[in-house]
Amino acid sequence: MKATTVYIPCDAAALAMGADALSDTLQAECARRGLPVQLVRNGSRGLLWLEPMVEVDAPAGRVAYGPVRPQDLPSLFDAGWLEGGSHALGLGLTEEIPLLKRQQRLTFARCGLGDPLAAVPWAGLKNALEMPPEAIVQEVLDSGLRGRGGAAFPAGIKWRTVAQTASDQKYVVCNADEGDSGTFADRMLIEGDPFLLIEGMAIAALAVGASKGFVYLRSEYPHAIATFERALQRAREDGVLGRSLLGSNEPFDIEVRVGGGSYVCGEETAMLESLEGRRGIVRAKPPLPAVSGLFGKPTVINNVLTFAAVPTVLEKGAAFYKGFGTGRSLGTLPFQLAGNVRRGGLFELPFGLTLRELVFDIGGGTASGRPVKAIQVGGPLGAYVPESQWDLPLDYDAYTAKSLVLGHGGVVVHDDTTDMAQLARFAMEFCAIESCGKCTPCRIGSTRGVEVIDRIVSNHNRPQQVRLLRDLCDTMLAGSLCAMGGMTPYPVLSALDHYPQDFGLLDDDEQAA
Repeated sequence: MKATTVYIPCDAAALAMGADALSDTLQAECARRGLPVQLVRNGSRGLLWLEPMVEVDAPAGRVAYGPVRPQDLPSLFDAGWLEGGSHALGLGLTEEIPLLKRQQRLTFARCGLGDPLAAVPWAGLKNALEMPPEAIVQEVLDSGLRGRGGAAFPAGIKWRTVAQTASDQKYVVCNADEGDSGTFADRMLIEGDPFLLIEGMAIAALAVGASKGFVYLRSEYPHAIATFERALQRAREDGVLGRSLLGSNEPFDIEVRVGGGSYVCGEETAMLESLEGRRGIVRAKPPLPAVSGLFGKPTVINNVLTFAAVPTVLEKGAAFYKGFGTGRSLGTLPFQLAGNVRRGGLFELPFGLTLRELVFDIGGGTASGRPVKAIQVGGPLGAYVPESQWDLPLDYDAYTAKSLVLGHGGVVVHDDTTDMAQLARFAMEFCAIESCGKCTPCRIGSTRGVEVIDRIVSNHNRPQQVRLLRDLCDTMLAGSLCAMGGMTPYPVLSALDHYPQDFGLLDDDEQAA
């Protein structure tokens, strides 16, 4: 009897929902029934409310079931699920699942298909090896790819600066310190398709003349660290990394460095300080890291999703990539839905859809069934978006025009029971705890911000305290050394402006005060 291939995710989200126990129980049940099964631990498809989502190579195609628990297995076997049999947990053919079929996956095209360490074609890297460095940079420029880490700076311009800066040593650094609340795309990609990140970094190295790369991974991601280390070793064994990139004369290798849990080390210069063995404190700019970065050498710094988009650009061309998206926000973004949402997960879509479509059509509204009150976009320092702005297109420029940020694509949903004054207070408290302490507006401003919000809520001289809070936010916006203090006012002011009743502001005169 031919063995049936069954896929159970090894992604951290699936593991948290018991995927390992499910795997053990499945194999025991197969042995008991005398059924040959080939078990593959794949990456996640991103439909996290269905984890563990199990797939079976049935005669009609790949069929999905989920969420599957160990106690569900007897009834699944009785229903003939190895042949794609009907069951209450059945989701049909994987490729026909509506929320997968709707996506346009470029970066996450391979994630979830199979073993994360299975061989890949390296098509983008092979094309890059046949091009002069300046042509690689131009292709990235022409694609319109912008940094996916939050600042949305054009990747090609950064690469060109590094390429044109003379130096005996250059570096490529991936910022994988994914610390924003509600974000998990970096983790999912590294756990589900680590070779894509390696390929993107190798292409960047060819473009700028770098021979060494580092991935700065957060310590809270042990499964991602282990998977990526294994992927690096496999790439070296296969001749992809090391003294020769895929048999070329170009040397390039990558090392993993694990962060200590500091949120501010997500800022590129604080990350460089940490990589160099010092406390993660933000550097003043200039010089830019592209000119004087790691160990004082020209350095390309991008985040995981930026590097992971590059192989598609080099494989299929800039024109293909810029065929997705809108305006100057080109390509796709893996949006991550979290918080009080019915269908949380990762959904890769072109820029231009609206928050209303994302949260209601895709996310299904709140998990509690109550009305949505606020949606935070862009991490813990992103603004709270009220209903009046849910129909804005999700693109960098439309959001910037309204003092909003897309950031890393994290979207956190809150229902009508949420106290927005307490969320504003949390933003200030978070900044006070995570500040590197180098600049006064961030270090002291956030501490005073917590105190001022407490006085507003307790109605202690409320009108004067509201004015003080706004002045304090202006100082932090204009005077902070980096985005840690410079963006903390975004959630505070958006909560104050759009939800004044939660601060005890009951009339227009008091709000204006």
